[in-house]
Order: sequence, then C-alpha cells, then structure tokens
Amino acid sequence: MSGYSCEERAMLFSLKYRVFLKYEKGQYISPFHDIPMYSDKDVFHMVVEVPRWPNAKMEIATKDPLTPIKPDVKKGKLRYVANLFPYKGCIWNDGAIPQTWEDRGHNDKHTGFCGDNDLIDVCEIGSKVCARGEIIGVKVLGILAMIDPGKTDWKVTAIHVEDPDAVDIKSTHDYWKALVTKKTDGKGISCMNTTVTESPFKCDPGAAKTIVDALPPPCKSACTVPTDVDTWFHNQKN
Repeated sequence: MSGYSCEERAMLFSLKYRVFLKYEKGQYISPFHDIPMYSDKDVFHMVVEVPRWPNAKMEIATKDPLTPIKPDVKKGKLRYVANLFPYKGCIWNDGAIPQTWEDRGHNDKHTGFCGDNDLIDVCEIGSKVCARGEIIGVKVLGILAMIDPGKTDWKVTAIHVEDPDAVDIKSTHDYWKALVTKKTDGKGISCMNTTVTESPFKCDPGAAKTIVDALPPPCKSACTVPTDVDTWFHNQKN
C-alpha cells in the first residue's frame, strides 16, 4: 500500500532486530494501532510479518513501544520455520490484521476458550512474494480456529487483492449476476430465488414454501448404505 515504509534497526537474525513502520512524511507509526483494519469495503489491511520462503519467524511486538516487527523468540532463541521438501521456509506470506486483538479475558463462543492476546493471524496464499513490513490489501477466503494451548488462535486464509486469482474470484460474482438476471444462459441451472430484486426468477415466499412442502416430511430412519462405503484404500506404487 502506498504511503507506508519500513525502517530496520539492529542486525537481522539478532534478538534486537526490529522493523519499524512509517507513514507519509516519515512519522513512525504502530502497525498494531495506527493502520486501519479495512482498506476498502470487504478488503482488509494485512501487515506482512514473514514473507514467503524465508525461515525466520517474525511477529508484531505487542509489548514494545510502537509495536515494531521483531523475531519470534522461544526460551531465548530465535524461532525458524522448518523446511518441508520440496518447499523452503514459510510457504505463504504470513502476517496479521491491524486493529484486531484476541482478548485473553473474553471467552470465544465458538471455541469455548479465551483469546491468545495477539492480533488475528493471516496466511496470504497469492503468487506475490511480499516484503517484511509491507502493508497489503487482502480478501478473506476462509477462517480456522486453532487451540494453542488452551487459547483461541484464529487463522485467516486470504489472497492479495491484486493477485490474478483474486480478480477471477470477483469475476465469478459477475457471472452469477448475469445468470440470475437472465443475461446469460444457465443451461438448466435453477435461478429461482426469493430475495434478488433485479432477478426475473424471483418468486414469493409462498411459492417457495409450496416447493418444500411437496417433498416428504423428515424421517428418523435412513436408507441402507452399501457396506463397501467403509472400505479403506491406500496409496501404492505400481
């Protein structure tokens, strides 16, 4: 994103290494608090902590003044991502969504555990190799709740808005709009709906209920499933 820049301090791969963020005229800012959560409607800002391929794990230092990016340390030693053949280091751009915080005092209704006292983590899977401290706009593709250990740690999967695949994701919505407004032939796809105002296929709720009521009511019993459904298969070389 334009307007942001980085300033490195101390030696890379040392305990004192830090990446400070600056905005426009050079004033220092906090990547945690001073960068807006949203870049645009349905687009989040992401602070890149670990670019794709390097091994050194980095994180926003939530307890340091101005919360710079610093090495992830465990028991006094820097942490590194293990290489998993044929890949090296982190296989995506890893980072966080600014102006988010998983509160340790708040019990998450979805997981039953409190937050991990950190920002929301993001795994950006686009094709670009980003830079440490870079601010990018991302679209959310999915989210996973991890328990680590006894704490809720949400992981967001996202894609850079400028990635070619992100554009294709938008184009599929345009294709759908053409489908439900009868501007393209769906070749047998049912476009019946009850809420899309501009669609000629829109029907009233009563008609929708008639379709549902025409089917048999719920039944507690079930049809027999073939026994070979439970067979296990294993990969074998020929």
